[in-house]
Formats: sequence, structure tokens, C-alpha cells
Amino acid sequence: MDLFPIFTSLKGRRILVVGGGAVAERKARSLLAAGAEVLAGAPAFSRGFLSLAAEARVELLQEEFNPEWLDSVWLVVAATDSRELNRSIAQLAEEKRLFINVVDDPELSSFQVPSIVDRSPLVIAISSSGTAPVLARRVRERIESLFDHSWGALAQLAARHRSAIRSLRPGLQRRRQFYDWLLDGPVASKLRANRSADAERAILQELSRPEKAPIGEVLLVGAGPGDPGLLTLKALRALNEADVILYDRLVSDEVLELARRDAERIFVGKTPGENHHATQMRIHDLMVRHARKGQRVVRLKGGDAFVFGRGGEELEHLTAHDIPFQVVPGLTAGLACTAYAGIPLTHREHAHSVRFLTAHSANRPDLDWKSLAQPGQTLVFYMGVSQIVDLQSQLLKRGRAPDTPFALIENGTRSQQRVLTGRLSELASLATYHSFVAPSLLVIGEVAALGTKLSWYGMHINHLESSEHDNQFRRPQDRTANIAHA
Repeated sequence: MDLFPIFTSLKGRRILVVGGGAVAERKARSLLAAGAEVLAGAPAFSRGFLSLAAEARVELLQEEFNPEWLDSVWLVVAATDSRELNRSIAQLAEEKRLFINVVDDPELSSFQVPSIVDRSPLVIAISSSGTAPVLARRVRERIESLFDHSWGALAQLAARHRSAIRSLRPGLQRRRQFYDWLLDGPVASKLRANRSADAERAILQELSRPEKAPIGEVLLVGAGPGDPGLLTLKALRALNEADVILYDRLVSDEVLELARRDAERIFVGKTPGENHHATQMRIHDLMVRHARKGQRVVRLKGGDAFVFGRGGEELEHLTAHDIPFQVVPGLTAGLACTAYAGIPLTHREHAHSVRFLTAHSANRPDLDWKSLAQPGQTLVFYMGVSQIVDLQSQLLKRGRAPDTPFALIENGTRSQQRVLTGRLSELASLATYHSFVAPSLLVIGEVAALGTKLSWYGMHINHLESSEHDNQFRRPQDRTANIAHA
């Protein structure tokens, strides 16, 4: 973070605003709204400033800047027309260890005034660290549309009854459940209808009822392949309401950052070489144990839990132990990673079907390899690096053409995404040469060649021959590397 977000009380504190124009006046009014005592200094003042002074709301010093103004204040806002004067004020403030905001000059500022969504006592502040005020304003406009104005009244109501809530709902989990009811139930709806007395009665009535024993549950949540922007709204809501998060190795740090800060996070990922059965039994035990404590458990899996994710086994275990559950689907890697690589899974001219398999299938004798080797279809192998030599061998041996295009997608949808395209006959050697590692997804079929034209995200290493016709599809801004095969 370039700036540390902080909310501070300015009530009764003296704040200096240097400048007398419209911008300085806006800053002064914001400070007054927070209860500050505003001292403004400038050779001349706007009509609005003069009106505020006439109402005894601000104190005006109508003269050139005087360093002595800094002696009795807590914060400084510099809003003059002179950058040299602003720089001088900033230097003096720094010497006196005063925080200063120089309007439209983040370089000289030690604090920024954020864009504000005001639902007092709920206040939401947005900052671009002074680099893009227009972006901060756009974010504020969107947030304004998300939160009804009744949220302020709801926050005040919760504050009035805070002591009773803490007394009658001891324990963090029980209080959280009560606040969830407060935000999502009849109290909030009555406040939206401007029926504050009815809302007050509803909260008192709920507090007077004997509390039910908390009921835990497990939410099986697909986290997608890594890009946090691909999370569903339901998945994001589950992360924000979780008490415990059991997460896999393929869940990205960026996705975990969106989870509730005080949720307990337990890593349950499987690593190569360990006893996967024992790890899975531990996962089953953790889900049941925490749910029986009345906690909301999020079982967070990379991709989608029902696509090579053992989600079905985990739900069977929960069912056998009478644990309530919900399923929140995620975007599976076979769909998301290929889209980020510019590879359509089906295409009228190249592929009429698509099959999803795991790379471990290479060792299964019961697979219909002859059918898999047929042209005109797309094969998508999950965990595509571990058995790449055997996959190549099986497909070539069963008749798949050696010049069939492939695409190997490493860290799909993430900032480190790399895509390697080439021919099936060179798959293993190229993957080794370019040091591709897990997590990687392997695509085999004619559509893989389209990634050389339609690449739009991350690095693309192309070992397929490109004709002049193909090159016309490349845009100069595409981050695509054509690396000739040695």
C-alpha cells in the first residue's frame, strides 16, 4: 500500500486551510462536516467563505501566509494557486511533524483526502493514492448505488443496542449471526420503508427471544483458476461470511485476500509424493469438526469442485454425518485458461466436440485411446505436465497426426501466464526446453493453433509455423513472442 487508510476524529480539533478560493472552501466544508474547528488564511476569500465566517463557523485570517499559523493546528490543507507557496507550506509542516494535504499535488502531500460515501456513522473512503482522482470518483459513484441510505440508520440502531447484543449474544460467532440477521432481515427492510419505530421493536423482540443453538454448515466453493476477477458473486459472499476456510494448493493468494480477515485459514493442499488418501481424510474430519461447532466452513477449491476436484466425495462424507452444505460452482480451468489463451474449445471448421480428462489418464488401459486420437475434436488434459511424455506417446501410437497442434498453458489467468504452442510430435521436448511446470493445462487439437492469432493475455511462445496470412491477425499491442524452434 502506498498509503495507510486511517479514520481519525477531528471533532474540536483546529485545522488550517491555506487558500481562499472555491477549492479551499470545499475542503473547509468537508472538515466542518467532520466537526473540525477550521482556521482559513488567504489574502482574499470567496463569498462562500465569507458566509461561513459570518455564521461563526470558520475563523478567517485575511493576509499573506504566516508560518505562525502552523503553531496551533493538527492538520494542514494547502489549496493556493502557487506551487512554490504550497511547497514552502509543505516543508514547514514536515518540520513541525504536521500531516499536510496539498490539493492536486500528491508529491507534496503526506495525506490524501479520499472520495467519500457517507452513510454516517458508516463512512466509506476511496483513494487512488493521489494518482487518479477521476478513478476514485468513478469507484465512489458505483459504491453509492450499492448502499441504500438506510444503512446509516441501521448502523445507528446497531450502535444503540451494542451493549445488549454483546451481553445477550456472547461469543464472536453468535454475534456475527445476529448481525447477519440484522442486515438481511426485517429490521433492514423496515428502515428502508422509513419505519424506524417498527425496526426498533423488531430488534428488541429478537433480543428477548431465547437463542437457538448455532447450526454450522459447509460451503463447497469453486475459486476459479486464479484470477480473482473470475470469482462468482456467491463465492465472494461466501468468503466474506466464512468462519473457517479450508483451501487447496491451487487457490491463488489474490483470491484469499478477498476473504474475511478474521476467518481461520487452514491449508489442506495435496503435494506430489504424499499420502493423498490421508490428506483427504483430514479434510473430511476438519469439515465435520468445525461445522459441528456451529461454524460456517468454506471448502475452497481451485477451479470447480465438481470437475476433477473430489467435491462429490466430500459431499458424500458430509451427508453421511448429517452436515448441511451448499455448493457454489467455480469457473473450471478448462474453460477459463483456454479463454485467456485465446483458444476456442469448439469451432465450426476445426472441432465439433471437446473432452476433459486428467493427465493421469495416460496410465489407464481402459481409455478408448483410438477414439481420443481422432481428428476434429479438442482434448483438454488437466494437470497436464506430470504425464506429458506418456500422453504424447499414447496419442501418436493410436494414430493422432504428429503435426496436430497443441497448447500448454502454465498459470492460466494469472499474471505469470505462459502459453506454449507447437506440434504434438514435439510436445514433451518443447515443454522441457521451456521449463513448463504445474499448474499447467494441456490442449490438443486443431483449435490450439488459433491461440497464435487470438492470443490476448500473458506471454505466448509459438513453435507453429506462421504464414503471412496468420501474421495479419497479430496486433502490435499483443504480448506474443514468436520463438523459432532451434
